[in-house]
Amino acid sequence: MATAITTTIIRMTMRMDIAMADSRDWLLQLLAWTSPAYPIGAFAFSHGLEWAIDAGDVRSRDDLEAYVAAALEDGGGWCDLVFLAAAWRAARAGDLEAMNEIADLAAAWRGSAETALESSHQGAAFTRATLAAWPSAPLDALAKRRGGEIAFAVALGAAAAEAPLDAALIAYAQAFAANLVSAGVRLVPLGQTDGLRALAALAPTIIRAAKAAEQTPLDELSTSALRIDIASMRHETQYTRLFRS
Repeated sequence: MATAITTTIIRMTMRMDIAMADSRDWLLQLLAWTSPAYPIGAFAFSHGLEWAIDAGDVRSRDDLEAYVAAALEDGGGWCDLVFLAAAWRAARAGDLEAMNEIADLAAAWRGSAETALESSHQGAAFTRATLAAWPSAPLDALAKRRGGEIAFAVALGAAAAEAPLDAALIAYAQAFAANLVSAGVRLVPLGQTDGLRALAALAPTIIRAAKAAEQTPLDELSTSALRIDIASMRHETQYTRLFRS
């Protein structure tokens, strides 16, 4: 009985928190949360790109665009978008059990140890920073349930439950792409202008991936970016490294 009452209170609190959307500026929140200045340590991760560049797979702006597009449409970025959408819906419904199950699946759905670290490290940092500045009942309940160990995409989906789903997905995909482009600019190396051109060229991919993720249920999720997974695994033993993944 006590457990049922506690669950009911959590759900009511979540829904009250989400109902306050009209009095908050969700756009400013998304801009802050997906900014490279947000303290989640995204700059330390390259999603296997560092090894791909060292191996000669990525040598130019075109190669970089192809790598990022593959990650967004067929790899880890794609999975993140689908998990974000699922977490967003569970948070809107005030369903803590569903959010926890999604977080479990997101934690397991990684091709390598380093991409798992990439997600969990950023998720934990995002959760701490966001709860300190933008209290969120869904994210707070999930963090307490999991001891703060939450995949980044799931944490953002829970926190962004008061924002439109399409906007949250586009913001996440843009941030994911921008971080990898930034890594490529430093590693290839490319000039800043080429980096901006790459990000601009990826805009249709970002929109397409976000729209597809919004319509994809978890039981239809799949990936096919094996070369990126291999790059991440090889990066674990790469002799000289600047990035953690």
